[in-house]
Amino acid sequence: MVRAIADRAFLPSKNLLEQVGDMMILTGKTVMSALRPPYPYGGEFVNQFLFALRLCWFPLVISMVAVDYGAPGLQAGNFLVLFGAIDRLGGFFVLATIREFAPAVTAIIVAGVAGTAITADLGARKIREELDALQVLGVDPVKNLVVPRFLALMILTGLFDMFAIIAGLSGGVITSLKFHAPLGEFFATLLTNASTTDLWGSVVKCTMFGAIVAIVCCYKGMTASGGAEGVGRAVNQAVVIATTGVFAFNYVFTQTLLATHPEISVIK
Repeated sequence: MVRAIADRAFLPSKNLLEQVGDMMILTGKTVMSALRPPYPYGGEFVNQFLFALRLCWFPLVISMVAVDYGAPGLQAGNFLVLFGAIDRLGGFFVLATIREFAPAVTAIIVAGVAGTAITADLGARKIREELDALQVLGVDPVKNLVVPRFLALMILTGLFDMFAIIAGLSGGVITSLKFHAPLGEFFATLLTNASTTDLWGSVVKCTMFGAIVAIVCCYKGMTASGGAEGVGRAVNQAVVIATTGVFAFNYVFTQTLLATHPEISVIK
Protein backbone atom coordinates (compact mmCIF):
# COMPACT_ATOMS: atom_id res chain seq x y z
CA MET A 1 0.00 0.00 0.00
CA VAL A 2 2.84 2.37 0.85
CA ARG A 3 4.46 1.62 -2.49
CA ALA A 4 1.21 2.33 -4.33
CA ILE A 5 0.85 5.67 -2.56
CA ALA A 6 4.47 6.55 -3.31
CA ASP A 7 4.07 5.63 -6.97
CA ARG A 8 0.98 7.80 -7.25
CA ALA A 9 2.67 10.70 -5.46
CA PHE A 10 5.79 10.61 -7.64
CA LEU A 11 4.02 9.74 -10.90
CA PRO A 12 3.94 13.35 -12.22
CA SER A 13 7.67 13.75 -11.55
CA LYS A 14 8.39 10.40 -13.15
CA ASN A 15 6.41 11.31 -16.27
CA LEU A 16 8.15 14.69 -16.47
CA LEU A 17 11.61 13.15 -16.26
CA GLU A 18 10.68 10.56 -18.88
CA GLN A 19 9.47 13.26 -21.25
CA VAL A 20 12.60 15.35 -20.70
CA GLY A 21 14.72 12.29 -21.46
CA ASP A 22 12.73 11.54 -24.61
CA MET A 23 13.13 15.14 -25.75
CA MET A 24 16.87 14.95 -25.23
CA ILE A 25 16.99 11.77 -27.31
CA LEU A 26 14.92 13.46 -30.02
CA THR A 27 17.34 16.41 -29.94
CA GLY A 28 20.31 14.11 -30.50
CA LYS A 29 18.55 12.29 -33.35
CA THR A 30 17.56 15.60 -34.94
CA VAL A 31 21.08 17.05 -34.82
CA MET A 32 22.61 13.85 -36.22
CA SER A 33 19.98 13.63 -38.97
CA ALA A 34 20.57 17.27 -39.89
CA LEU A 35 24.32 16.68 -40.27
CA ARG A 36 24.19 13.29 -41.96
CA PRO A 37 23.49 13.21 -45.75
CA PRO A 38 21.28 13.02 -47.72
CA TYR A 39 19.37 16.25 -47.23
CA PRO A 40 15.88 15.73 -48.67
CA TYR A 41 14.15 18.35 -46.55
CA GLY A 42 15.07 21.53 -48.44
CA GLY A 43 11.59 22.24 -49.73
CA GLU A 44 9.95 21.52 -46.39
CA PHE A 45 12.48 23.76 -44.65
CA VAL A 46 11.66 26.69 -46.95
CA ASN A 47 7.91 26.14 -46.51
CA GLN A 48 8.16 26.04 -42.72
CA PHE A 49 10.42 29.09 -42.62
CA LEU A 50 8.13 31.19 -44.79
CA PHE A 51 5.05 29.94 -42.94
CA ALA A 52 6.42 30.97 -39.55
CA LEU A 53 7.81 34.24 -40.94
CA ARG A 54 4.45 35.20 -42.42
CA LEU A 55 2.52 34.50 -39.22
CA CYS A 56 4.95 35.79 -36.59
CA TRP A 57 6.49 39.03 -37.81
CA PHE A 58 3.52 41.35 -37.21
CA PRO A 59 2.60 40.10 -33.69
CA LEU A 60 6.29 40.28 -32.79
CA VAL A 61 6.72 43.91 -33.87
CA ILE A 62 3.50 45.06 -32.18
CA SER A 63 4.32 43.16 -28.97
CA MET A 64 7.87 44.51 -28.72
CA VAL A 65 6.86 48.14 -29.27
CA ALA A 66 4.03 47.84 -26.74
CA VAL A 67 6.07 45.96 -24.12
CA ASP A 68 9.11 48.24 -24.31
CA TYR A 69 7.05 51.40 -24.37
CA GLY A 70 5.18 50.24 -21.26
CA ALA A 71 7.58 48.48 -18.88
CA PRO A 72 11.15 49.77 -19.47
CA GLY A 73 9.80 52.87 -21.17
CA LEU A 74 7.09 54.66 -19.19
CA GLN A 75 7.77 53.02 -15.83
CA ALA A 76 11.55 53.43 -15.95
CA GLY A 77 11.14 56.89 -17.45
CA ASN A 78 8.89 58.03 -14.60
CA PHE A 79 11.45 56.73 -12.11
CA LEU A 80 14.40 58.40 -13.85
CA VAL A 81 12.57 61.72 -14.12
CA LEU A 82 12.39 61.86 -10.31
CA PHE A 83 16.20 61.96 -10.21
CA GLY A 84 16.63 64.14 -13.29
CA ALA A 85 18.33 61.26 -15.09
CA ILE A 86 16.04 60.67 -18.06
CA ASP A 87 19.18 60.76 -20.23
CA ARG A 88 20.07 57.32 -18.76
CA LEU A 89 17.03 55.72 -20.35
CA GLY A 90 19.06 54.44 -23.31
CA GLY A 91 21.42 52.52 -21.03
CA PHE A 92 18.47 50.90 -19.30
CA PHE A 93 17.12 49.74 -22.67
CA VAL A 94 20.33 47.78 -23.26
CA LEU A 95 19.54 45.75 -20.16
CA ALA A 96 15.81 45.46 -20.79
CA THR A 97 15.51 45.07 -24.55
CA ILE A 98 18.71 43.65 -25.98
CA ARG A 99 19.51 41.26 -23.16
CA GLU A 100 16.07 40.09 -22.01
CA PHE A 101 12.85 41.33 -23.58
CA ALA A 102 13.74 40.82 -27.26
CA PRO A 103 14.70 37.11 -26.94
CA ALA A 104 11.91 36.33 -24.48
CA VAL A 105 9.10 37.96 -26.46
CA THR A 106 10.41 36.40 -29.68
CA ALA A 107 10.37 32.93 -28.12
CA ILE A 108 6.87 33.39 -26.73
CA ILE A 109 5.48 34.63 -30.06
CA VAL A 110 7.15 31.82 -32.02
CA ALA A 111 5.95 29.19 -29.54
CA GLY A 112 2.42 30.53 -29.48
CA VAL A 113 2.06 30.92 -33.25
CA ALA A 114 4.45 28.64 -35.13
CA GLY A 115 4.97 26.11 -32.33
CA THR A 116 1.27 25.41 -31.90
CA ALA A 117 0.88 24.97 -35.66
CA ILE A 118 3.75 22.45 -35.71
CA THR A 119 2.27 20.48 -32.81
CA ALA A 120 -1.19 20.42 -34.37
CA ASP A 121 0.18 19.38 -37.76
CA LEU A 122 2.33 16.54 -36.46
CA GLY A 123 -0.33 15.54 -33.95
CA ALA A 124 -2.93 15.21 -36.68
CA ARG A 125 -0.51 13.10 -38.73
CA LYS A 126 0.12 10.91 -35.69
CA ILE A 127 -3.61 10.42 -35.07
CA ARG A 128 -4.17 9.51 -38.74
CA GLU A 129 -1.21 7.07 -38.49
CA GLU A 130 0.68 8.86 -41.24
CA LEU A 131 3.90 8.75 -39.22
CA ASP A 132 3.61 4.98 -38.89
CA ALA A 133 2.97 4.73 -42.63
CA LEU A 134 6.14 6.73 -43.36
CA GLN A 135 8.20 4.37 -41.22
CA VAL A 136 6.70 1.35 -43.01
CA LEU A 137 7.74 2.92 -46.32
CA GLY A 138 11.27 3.41 -45.01
CA VAL A 139 11.00 7.20 -44.64
CA ASP A 140 12.56 8.64 -41.49
CA PRO A 141 10.05 11.04 -39.85
CA VAL A 142 12.82 12.75 -37.90
CA LYS A 143 14.88 13.66 -40.97
CA ASN A 144 11.92 14.57 -43.17
CA LEU A 145 9.59 16.26 -40.65
CA VAL A 146 11.46 17.24 -37.48
CA VAL A 147 14.77 18.45 -38.96
CA PRO A 148 13.28 21.08 -41.33
CA ARG A 149 11.08 22.49 -38.56
CA PHE A 150 13.99 22.47 -36.14
CA LEU A 151 16.29 24.36 -38.52
CA ALA A 152 13.54 26.75 -39.62
CA LEU A 153 12.66 27.84 -36.09
CA MET A 154 16.30 28.14 -35.04
CA ILE A 155 17.21 30.41 -37.94
CA LEU A 156 13.92 32.30 -37.76
CA THR A 157 14.17 33.16 -34.08
CA GLY A 158 17.78 34.30 -34.49
CA LEU A 159 16.72 36.67 -37.27
CA PHE A 160 13.59 37.75 -35.42
CA ASP A 161 15.71 38.77 -32.46
CA MET A 162 17.21 41.56 -34.55
CA PHE A 163 13.76 42.78 -35.59
CA ALA A 164 12.63 42.57 -31.95
CA ILE A 165 15.57 44.69 -30.82
CA ILE A 166 14.82 47.35 -33.43
CA ALA A 167 11.11 47.37 -32.55
CA GLY A 168 11.92 47.52 -28.84
CA LEU A 169 14.29 50.44 -29.27
CA SER A 170 11.54 52.16 -31.25
CA GLY A 171 9.47 51.94 -28.08
CA GLY A 172 12.34 53.67 -26.27
CA VAL A 173 12.42 56.44 -28.86
CA ILE A 174 8.67 56.96 -28.42
CA THR A 175 9.17 57.12 -24.66
CA SER A 176 11.94 59.73 -24.99
CA LEU A 177 9.70 61.86 -27.17
CA LYS A 178 6.90 61.49 -24.65
CA PHE A 179 9.14 62.85 -21.88
CA HIS A 180 10.48 65.57 -24.21
CA ALA A 181 14.03 64.22 -23.80
CA PRO A 182 16.62 64.71 -26.57
CA LEU A 183 17.07 61.60 -28.67
CA GLY A 184 20.81 62.23 -28.80
CA GLU A 185 21.13 61.47 -25.08
CA PHE A 186 19.07 58.29 -25.46
CA PHE A 187 21.29 56.92 -28.22
CA ALA A 188 24.47 58.14 -26.50
CA THR A 189 23.82 56.13 -23.32
CA LEU A 190 22.50 53.24 -25.42
CA LEU A 191 25.71 52.97 -27.44
CA THR A 192 27.88 53.56 -24.37
CA ASN A 193 26.38 50.61 -22.51
CA ALA A 194 25.80 48.28 -25.45
CA SER A 195 28.55 45.86 -26.43
CA THR A 196 29.12 43.12 -28.96
CA THR A 197 28.72 40.62 -26.11
CA ASP A 198 25.20 41.90 -25.51
CA LEU A 199 24.33 41.53 -29.18
CA TRP A 200 25.78 38.11 -29.90
CA GLY A 201 24.58 36.82 -26.54
CA SER A 202 21.05 37.93 -27.37
CA VAL A 203 21.12 36.33 -30.84
CA VAL A 204 22.65 33.05 -29.63
CA LYS A 205 20.21 32.83 -26.76
CA CYS A 206 17.24 33.50 -29.03
CA THR A 207 18.47 30.89 -31.52
CA MET A 208 18.58 28.30 -28.75
CA PHE A 209 15.09 29.35 -27.72
CA GLY A 210 13.96 28.42 -31.23
CA ALA A 211 15.61 25.02 -30.91
CA ILE A 212 13.84 24.38 -27.60
CA VAL A 213 10.45 25.40 -29.01
CA ALA A 214 10.94 23.21 -32.10
CA ILE A 215 11.97 20.10 -30.15
CA VAL A 216 9.19 20.41 -27.60
CA CYS A 217 6.48 21.06 -30.18
CA CYS A 218 7.66 18.28 -32.50
CA TYR A 219 7.87 15.81 -29.62
CA LYS A 220 4.40 16.62 -28.29
CA GLY A 221 2.95 16.41 -31.78
CA MET A 222 4.59 13.07 -32.60
CA THR A 223 3.47 11.54 -29.29
CA ALA A 224 -0.11 12.83 -29.35
CA SER A 225 -2.89 10.30 -28.75
CA GLY A 226 -6.60 10.26 -28.09
CA GLY A 227 -8.05 11.77 -31.25
CA ALA A 228 -8.80 15.45 -31.73
CA GLU A 229 -8.99 16.01 -27.97
CA GLY A 230 -5.53 14.53 -27.58
CA VAL A 231 -4.14 16.85 -30.25
CA GLY A 232 -5.60 19.87 -28.46
CA ARG A 233 -4.12 18.64 -25.19
CA ALA A 234 -0.72 18.18 -26.85
CA VAL A 235 -0.82 21.74 -28.24
CA ASN A 236 -1.59 23.14 -24.80
CA GLN A 237 1.18 21.11 -23.16
CA ALA A 238 3.66 22.07 -25.88
CA VAL A 239 3.19 25.80 -25.27
CA VAL A 240 3.48 25.43 -21.49
CA ILE A 241 6.56 23.18 -21.61
CA ALA A 242 8.28 25.24 -24.33
CA THR A 243 7.75 28.48 -22.40
CA THR A 244 8.99 26.91 -19.17
CA GLY A 245 12.02 25.48 -20.94
CA VAL A 246 12.82 28.82 -22.54
CA PHE A 247 12.81 30.67 -19.22
CA ALA A 248 14.80 27.92 -17.50
CA PHE A 249 17.45 28.06 -20.25
CA ASN A 250 17.40 31.86 -20.09
CA TYR A 251 18.30 31.72 -16.40
CA VAL A 252 21.21 29.34 -16.98
CA PHE A 253 22.47 31.25 -20.04
CA THR A 254 22.27 34.65 -18.33
CA GLN A 255 24.08 33.43 -15.24
CA THR A 256 26.79 31.86 -17.39
CA LEU A 257 27.20 35.01 -19.49
CA LEU A 258 27.40 37.27 -16.46
CA ALA A 259 29.92 34.96 -14.82
CA THR A 260 32.07 35.02 -17.96
CA HIS A 261 31.66 38.77 -18.68
CA PRO A 262 30.82 40.51 -15.38
CA GLU A 263 31.39 43.91 -16.94
CA ILE A 264 28.15 43.71 -18.94
CA SER A 265 26.08 43.95 -15.75
CA VAL A 266 27.16 47.56 -15.20
CA ILE A 267 25.07 50.45 -16.56
CA LYS A 268 27.26 53.48 -17.23
